[in-house]
Amino acid sequence: MNQETIQQAMDSAIPLVTTYGMRIIGAVLILIIGRIVSNILGSLVGKALKKAKLEPSLVGFLVSLTKIAVIVFSVIAALAKFGVETTSFVAVLGAVGFAVGFALQGSLGNFAAGVMILLFKPIKVGDLVETSGYLGTISEIGLFVTIMNTLDNRRIIIPNGKLTSDVINNVNANGLRRVDMTAGISYDDDMNLAKRLCLEVLEKHPHVLKEPAPAVAISEMGDSSVNLVVRPWTHPDYYWDVHFDVTQGIKEAFDANGISIPFPQQDVHMHQVEAKS
Repeated sequence: MNQETIQQAMDSAIPLVTTYGMRIIGAVLILIIGRIVSNILGSLVGKALKKAKLEPSLVGFLVSLTKIAVIVFSVIAALAKFGVETTSFVAVLGAVGFAVGFALQGSLGNFAAGVMILLFKPIKVGDLVETSGYLGTISEIGLFVTIMNTLDNRRIIIPNGKLTSDVINNVNANGLRRVDMTAGISYDDDMNLAKRLCLEVLEKHPHVLKEPAPAVAISEMGDSSVNLVVRPWTHPDYYWDVHFDVTQGIKEAFDANGISIPFPQQDVHMHQVEAKS
């Protein structure tokens, strides 16, 4: 290869190197700036969401989503520096996204439900919840499933889509619970004495609240007994303590004061029919 040929090759290469070199440098700078911006923007979004007191799992997801969006935008801008038709590229990404979304529609439904739960907080970790046929304490709320520990210590994993489509009974969301009990006495017993004894039992219990005041009243005259409703208020953590202790206390108070607790009974009348001759 002679000197003239080498010179011609260099003369042809210099414009190409200059043109594409600047494009490569520009693309690299766009990617570097995009990376920096994604970290800064992700940090700002994270601080704002934490200040809004959103769930940590949702904060982490939205921060990651923000960073990915900035990086994708940077990649598209870098490709545009090389003359790539970004409109077609975005259309391809959209088509791929649609196909993936269609294939994962069940999971995406659970994800959307998880985001709604974390945003609007109908339940939170530690709540006693009755839903989907289970009663238990919420131990974890994820983006796809919610984990519940039942009162008999079973671990229940509920898809978020099913959770939000069902009725949710958040038992302790209001901070206080009323314990509803019924005590039956005989028709021959003193109703006022029975009511006073029930109130004394409630007043002695350390976890029965003074406000709202507990209530004891005659609710109905049943087939075998006069029924009293006993309704103390307590903190949700002490619900079963109050229920069990007060039930036992009422029984002991009735026994000590001669008040009977009747059991269901039925009178059977027998008629003798004379046989025909």
